[in-house]
Amino acid sequence: MDVKNYIKAARLRTLPLSISGIIVGSFLAQKQGFFDWRICVLAILTTIGFQVLSNFANDYGDGIKGTDDNREGEQRLVSSGIISAKQMKSAMIYTTIITLVIALLLIYISFGKDDFVYSMVFFVLGIASIAAAIKYTVGNSAYGYSGFGDVFVFVFFGLVSVVGSYFLFTKQLNFSIFIPAFSVGLLSTAVLNLNNMRDQKNDKKVNKNTLVVKIGLEFAKYYHYYLIIASLIFALLFVVIAYKKPTQFIFLIAYLPLAKHLFFVMKNNEEKLLDGELKKVALSTFLFSILFGLGQVL
Repeated sequence: MDVKNYIKAARLRTLPLSISGIIVGSFLAQKQGFFDWRICVLAILTTIGFQVLSNFANDYGDGIKGTDDNREGEQRLVSSGIISAKQMKSAMIYTTIITLVIALLLIYISFGKDDFVYSMVFFVLGIASIAAAIKYTVGNSAYGYSGFGDVFVFVFFGLVSVVGSYFLFTKQLNFSIFIPAFSVGLLSTAVLNLNNMRDQKNDKKVNKNTLVVKIGLEFAKYYHYYLIIASLIFALLFVVIAYKKPTQFIFLIAYLPLAKHLFFVMKNNEEKLLDGELKKVALSTFLFSILFGLGQVL
């Protein structure tokens, strides 16, 4: 077994995006006087586990269906034969077990033995996250093949990640926390939309009916503009509501590369050139989460 191939299949460049919601939720909890480094570390490790599982499952699901045979961008391991479908399936099982153990430890550290209801709610969320990670491309009813990937990314990368991590610290549900959760969810969805715009020709050929395939490339661009601009509006809304000091606006720095990105998407007519933009949007989202959080606690 060549570990390097599994690291490649894990797609490390996607990990900063996956933990962006945890970072925002943790900072917002710290602002309210709640923080526990154990919860923070375990939440990040759990989220990374879910993301790696999702990447393995994506490689496996698209690989066995032949979707990746002529794809643009990063090489996929199952479709290229570097990792067999059986090996990738085993990697998915091991990743699921390890992630579930970490998630259970996170739940125990956060709620202990007394809050059984909260523990069960988060256990169910953990199982749902595992199911969502796998069912994106695996199986006959894979939701990534019917245009629902955007919804799941928005919910799990945004709402569940930000609000869930905040609740793990505080044991409280503050509805204003949903506003920055929308921002993170929209930016995360923009990354998926960009990925689907890049792959739309191949996806259409293999009947992978992503939202981009359904609405067409032109409308997908308008949708992309909305996702990024709306994320900015929600972030500004939260800052204005909770305004105390000018440093809360430092997150706007993260939107400078995103503004440049939007102009690139507007002028670009070659889908394969969008591959380089994926990292820019993902890292800008990660930068946003850090700057937004720092602006709240500084």
